[in-house]
Amino acid sequence: MAAGMYLEHYLDSIENLPFELQRNFNLMRDLDQRTEDLKSQIDSLAKEYTSNARTLSSEQKLSILRQIQQSYSKCKEFGDDKVQLAMQTYEMVDKHIRRLDTDLARFEADLKEKQIESTDYDSASSKGKKGDTRQKEKKTAKTRSKVKSSDEDSSPKSAQKKVKLLQPGEFNSPSSNFGNVHPSDVLDMPVDPNEPTYCLCHQVSYGEMIGCDNTDCSIEWFHFACVGLTTKPRGKWYCPRCSQDRKRK
Repeated sequence: MAAGMYLEHYLDSIENLPFELQRNFNLMRDLDQRTEDLKSQIDSLAKEYTSNARTLSSEQKLSILRQIQQSYSKCKEFGDDKVQLAMQTYEMVDKHIRRLDTDLARFEADLKEKQIESTDYDSASSKGKKGDTRQKEKKTAKTRSKVKSSDEDSSPKSAQKKVKLLQPGEFNSPSSNFGNVHPSDVLDMPVDPNEPTYCLCHQVSYGEMIGCDNTDCSIEWFHFACVGLTTKPRGKWYCPRCSQDRKRK
């Protein structure tokens, strides 16, 4: 339940409370006034009895004493009624206080439950994203290993494939050295649309290629001619982009 609903229901429940309290207070004030009148009557009867005790007959004395006793009884009844009204007023206010405490506890419980649900959803989403990232990393590693193995493989089949791509008779290229092939020579090649592209020139794999040693490199593989290489360098090699990023760090 929303906070507005809790507040609206509570305000509806205490709408008549001020009128009920005012009615009880008026009744208690009326009882006080009637008690004060009876006390004045008792005082006047007591003075009459004490001042005329010698002259009053026994019956008159008994009558005055009975009136005083009845007035005291009435005062006691009024006092009891006033106590009952006070207790009723207290219970009335206490009931609304207890309801307010209950609504607050429910509202806090609802907030905690929503926070727990939100936390569970966020954790599930983060786990899903981590799983997707791991799967992508695995796929990238597999692709990289496949490309690297195909590049380093010296079997006649792979050699024939590369030579076939660069035969002078097919593409009018005077070069027979795979390392000297320029990216512009590949633009007219019939490329399979499903074949992945590499390097800064965004072309398919051809000739001699070198892999960037940065595991987070977005391109991974580069043509020798595109990065100004003629032979494979010793040690680790980083592409121009990764080299700039490493210098910045």
